[in-house]
Amino acid sequence: MVKKIDHIGIAVENLDSAVAFWRDSLGMPLQGIEELPARGLKIAFFKVGEVLVELLAPLGPESEIAKFLEKRGPGMHHLALESSSLDEDVAGLKAKGVRMLSEKPALGAEGFPIIFMHPKDSACGVLMELIQK
Repeated sequence: MVKKIDHIGIAVENLDSAVAFWRDSLGMPLQGIEELPARGLKIAFFKVGEVLVELLAPLGPESEIAKFLEKRGPGMHHLALESSSLDEDVAGLKAKGVRMLSEKPALGAEGFPIIFMHPKDSACGVLMELIQK
């Protein structure tokens, strides 16, 4: 089912200062920054070994990240696991009683199909994403 940890999403209030910390303090090379207006997100990407770190900042107060930050503050938003077959894995998880946050996969920031598991059904309250590359 799970091939590897694909990426970690971290919610940040200020993308510029978060990028400065990861790039300047930690010495991590910035892979790029992308805006996803339809999802209300601006994302900075850092490659750490084989894992991508996504710094997620809201584009406005109505975005999911803005709501997350208001409720929980900055910090880990989600853990993404690479799936070899998203349809099979989702069907298997649903058969085990795991709820998804949507009925069908959507395209993620990298252009690959993704779907999120309900955080109350996944690992210790962590929002879990499945991605198929």
